[in-house]
Amino acid sequence: MRRVAVLNIVGLSTGLLSDATPRLREFARHSGGVRTLRPPLPAVTCTAQTAMLTGKPARDHGIVGNGWFDRGLGEVHFWKQSSGLVESPRVWDNARARAGTTSRCADGSAFTAANLFWWFNMGSTVDIAVTPRPMYPADGRKIPDVWTHPPELRDALQSKLGRFPLFHFWGPSAGISSSDWIAAAAMEVIALHRPTLSLIYLPHLDYALQRHGPDTTKVRQDLREVDRIFGVLIDFLRKNDIEPMVVSEYGIAPVSKPVYLNRVLREADLVEVRNELGREMIDIPSCAAFAVCDHQLAHVVVRDKAMHAGVRTILESTAGVEQVLDRAQQAAAGIDHERSGDFVCISERDSWFAYPWWIDDKRAPDFARTVDIHRKPGYDPCELFFDPQLLFPRLRVLAKLALRTLGMRTLLDVIPLDASLVKGSHGRVDNGAMYEPFLIVDDPMVEGPLAMESVHDVILRRLFIDEADPPHAPSAIVRTSARRHKL
Repeated sequence: MRRVAVLNIVGLSTGLLSDATPRLREFARHSGGVRTLRPPLPAVTCTAQTAMLTGKPARDHGIVGNGWFDRGLGEVHFWKQSSGLVESPRVWDNARARAGTTSRCADGSAFTAANLFWWFNMGSTVDIAVTPRPMYPADGRKIPDVWTHPPELRDALQSKLGRFPLFHFWGPSAGISSSDWIAAAAMEVIALHRPTLSLIYLPHLDYALQRHGPDTTKVRQDLREVDRIFGVLIDFLRKNDIEPMVVSEYGIAPVSKPVYLNRVLREADLVEVRNELGREMIDIPSCAAFAVCDHQLAHVVVRDKAMHAGVRTILESTAGVEQVLDRAQQAAAGIDHERSGDFVCISERDSWFAYPWWIDDKRAPDFARTVDIHRKPGYDPCELFFDPQLLFPRLRVLAKLALRTLGMRTLLDVIPLDASLVKGSHGRVDNGAMYEPFLIVDDPMVEGPLAMESVHDVILRRLFIDEADPPHAPSAIVRTSARRHKL
């Protein structure tokens, strides 16, 4: 077996490789170019990562988006981390089964895997895991932290690297320091544990591209920063005789039109709201229909089958909605799972789905103006911005944190409600050639474009490239008409 590291540079697309990314361009040139990937529907973090790691569509692995409606509990869930939510074996399970007791690395060690911040990492079957897991004391504070396996790795990493910079991992202060920390942690884990397979997540571009869109003049410095981290990692991996691969989950396309499906459904008397202390909360058990909004895709849940035709007509007539998939059409797209909505809406290219249901911003729930990824029943990229209507928002945050330190409860209400601030989104599978995700691997047998699910087989091929394929090994790479970008 070879040692392999898969670097997931989120949001990186073919149109962003430029003179601002010299190390990435050099790596691509020496690896035979860039192979484009066809993302699954939806092209969002949790679904794309799970497709790469299982080699299966959502109907099999069960991850239909970053969030879904749990019909048993009657609740919307976003950004859950339990490995048990994934219903198919992942690449390290299949590699471990294939390796058995016979395959060994050059130093004689058996197969092991490390997952460094890829999703659904808690309780996983990997040998080493590191993932964000803040502490939530009863006084309302959110304290940055990580969850690790083995447990003692948590203290070892944070004592050496400092506390994980959670507030730079997501939120209006999200920036390069979180990717720096993850890269440093990855090198520590590899040096200490020498895993056969390492999965490394570098999220920084995702923030810049959603804020600014894929305008290379506005994200040029962000591209340079990611390229710097990539260069450090590549040098480290090569020094340790580890083969690198680069993937991206999706490309981010320019958008300018938020679509408020829950407001549309409310105007049709299908969404019910509940007054709570003068604010409007969506009352999901009473809703005849509502939308779980997730970037450029939304799962629409309809309580009564007799209402399906009427709801579909409303959705199809909504400006910014390009397609409305029923269950049969979801099956054709590979997303027909019990967690999927009765309808799946796909936005037009220049649009994306915003979750709000309230009409008057004064009636918005208190969490709407905060970073609260688990309470909101939809994805909210406005969390990447400070409200431009606030004077000195960072001082406001410091003042609020001081109050919390004194034991007082207070909201960090600095997030805007203006969805037009968002300039980049993803989720569609066909946003254009400039916004395609891709794979870079030094393997002439790998041709593109490839389905994103094929990354699973590419990883297995690279791990076992020095060994003869067993008779029933997955036929990983199917040559197709090549779309390989030379740089």
